[in-house]
Amino acid sequence: MLYQLHEMHRAMMSPLAAFTDVGSKLFSHPASPLAYTPMARQLAAGYELVHRLGKKYEKPEWQLPFTEINGRSVAVNEETVHQLPFCNLVYFKRDVAEKIRRADPKILVVAPMSGHHATLLRDTVRALLPNHEVYVTDWIDARMVPAVNGSFHLNDYVRYVQEFVRFLGPDLHVMSVCQPTVPVLAAISLMASEKDPCLPRSMVMMGGPIDPRRSPTQVNRLATTKPFDWFEEKLIHTVPANYPGAGRRVYPGFLQHAGFISMNPDRHVKAHYDFYLDLLRGDDEDAEAHRRFYNEYNAVLDMSADFYLDTIRMVFQEFALPNGTWEVDGKLVKPADIKSVALFTIEGELDDISGEGQTRAAHDLCKGIPAKRKKHYTAPECGHYGIFSGRRWRTTICPQIAEFVRQA
Repeated sequence: MLYQLHEMHRAMMSPLAAFTDVGSKLFSHPASPLAYTPMARQLAAGYELVHRLGKKYEKPEWQLPFTEINGRSVAVNEETVHQLPFCNLVYFKRDVAEKIRRADPKILVVAPMSGHHATLLRDTVRALLPNHEVYVTDWIDARMVPAVNGSFHLNDYVRYVQEFVRFLGPDLHVMSVCQPTVPVLAAISLMASEKDPCLPRSMVMMGGPIDPRRSPTQVNRLATTKPFDWFEEKLIHTVPANYPGAGRRVYPGFLQHAGFISMNPDRHVKAHYDFYLDLLRGDDEDAEAHRRFYNEYNAVLDMSADFYLDTIRMVFQEFALPNGTWEVDGKLVKPADIKSVALFTIEGELDDISGEGQTRAAHDLCKGIPAKRKKHYTAPECGHYGIFSGRRWRTTICPQIAEFVRQA
């Protein structure tokens, strides 16, 4: 019922969003006479702020048409090279000679399925493109997946990762950001136990809850202070009839988005007020930066209820991976079986989603990897998003990953 009420509210807001969008343009566009009337800038700013608060945010485009290699601009074509019901494997094909493609490391970026689209990693991909062949898991909004395609559990996520790794072959490096560090470690552990010839050369794990018992955050505390039944009763809803996935049980994106906002409400209120002031001052650069960030931040997707509930129970309540109790298809997940895959873990000192030490726990679990093939880096004064986007990511973290994968 809550999902239906949300859809009704959004339908009611659509006329207001459209009206304020037109109003902001009437009072700001150089060709409009109204743009030169008294109070025009204030009216345009107010209209745009209301428009952005009430509009529907669709999945953003990747918008990575070019990269720069050795000082030369190179075209990049986005291609879907493998499709599964809940995920597309996207390849960012650079217009370079085949010998350059073979020379640069092939890296699979496993994007999180945690409410946002994979395009949240745009800055991650942009920084990797000059020196890597980049593939990304582009997870599909669960409300857009017809119910006939069946359910999707956490163990299915593990199988998807394994299928993509085998599809791309053994000369591969796997990079997981946030939530997927857990299923990626499970996938590679199972492949190592089976002596799979397609094992990747390295795995880079960034800001993920390998062991959430270490430095617990607000996210971890919510999962441990609420009983499992609470999550199913309060957060799981059914996709309404106007979507292809009608009838599918999901954790709706709008609830996840509300959770994101509630973690730092003051920061978001200030950001929108600053945006209004930027519009009044004519500070177009800062205003556009706000638009870009919230176009991404406000675009959310629904998660399969089975996947979400599995994650709550197995990752955050039972700690199945660090406790050694996780089974996939009857096979125990044993990270200690990994011996040939190099490991690089990255954390942010100020990460308020995956606390310090949670990702580094992979080193203790992967006892079979020689110490010389392990590396850890804690980014000083860096929050969660800062480890995969922004200046510190581009200038400090990404170069370390490039060096690590080449050594591996």
